[in-house]
Amino acid sequence: MKKSPRPGFSARHPFIFGFSLLILVMALMWGAMAFFSGGLKNRVFSSEAIGVVNVDGMITDSVPVVRFIRRLRDDSSVKGVILRVNSPGGLIAPSQELYLAVKRCAEYKPVVASFGSVAASGGYYAAAPATIIVSNSGSLTGSIGVKAEYASIKGLMDKIGVKPEIITSGKFKAVGSPMKPLTPEQRKYLKSLIMDMHTQFVDDVAKARGMDRKDVEKVADGRALTGRQAHELGLVDKLGGYEDAVAYLKAECGIEGPAELIEGPKEDKSFVAEILGYLGIAPEGSLSGQRWQFTY
Repeated sequence: MKKSPRPGFSARHPFIFGFSLLILVMALMWGAMAFFSGGLKNRVFSSEAIGVVNVDGMITDSVPVVRFIRRLRDDSSVKGVILRVNSPGGLIAPSQELYLAVKRCAEYKPVVASFGSVAASGGYYAAAPATIIVSNSGSLTGSIGVKAEYASIKGLMDKIGVKPEIITSGKFKAVGSPMKPLTPEQRKYLKSLIMDMHTQFVDDVAKARGMDRKDVEKVADGRALTGRQAHELGLVDKLGGYEDAVAYLKAECGIEGPAELIEGPKEDKSFVAEILGYLGIAPEGSLSGQRWQFTY
């Protein structure tokens, strides 16, 4: 008697087969969406693209933005870059890293900075080397300066009868400890650090903007400026919005028709982190154990 053929896997395990097929379909759909919504689309369907770099919120970690700028710089299909800044500033070293990344990119292709609501302090620092800086007349910018903050809880410790003891290898090692007030010598030491960082800020802005250092120093007292005031002082090249910045960039690149946009970096921020960033508050844990920080 002839044996009937053995049922296939799909017949023997319909649930597993159906589930596997569903996973495969979802994977294909996800890949297609990534292809058509990301940079691959721009590279396949357009030989002329514009990069859009977003600098948002408090500047505490520059690595994602620096990496994205480098990718745009090295991509021959990207003819120019928009640097969209919505930042009140941030930590000093990350702001300087953004400055250098923008400066190097501008050596290869045009970079047009576009200011949103605020592009102040470290936010302005990052944009300074751009080929052209475009600001809304009501954007807040400038705020060239450095500050250091720390909280002293010595009074509270005295009230509750706690007397902390700090043992250090040198007289400046515990500067900024909330347990003890600053001595005149320690205050002088911190002031020297702040002024050195301030000098670096002013030097870089003057060099990037092609301005006389004395003219930058006149407004480098921490004051915020409107976009219109900054334009009058030479800190901004043109007044206008985002669309104006794109038009200026296309003119610099010689692009007459539409151009694809490659926007990034893509970051998954929590709602709380975004709110803190726009308020100019560094998220908890960004100080790497320090009790005080220098910020632009």
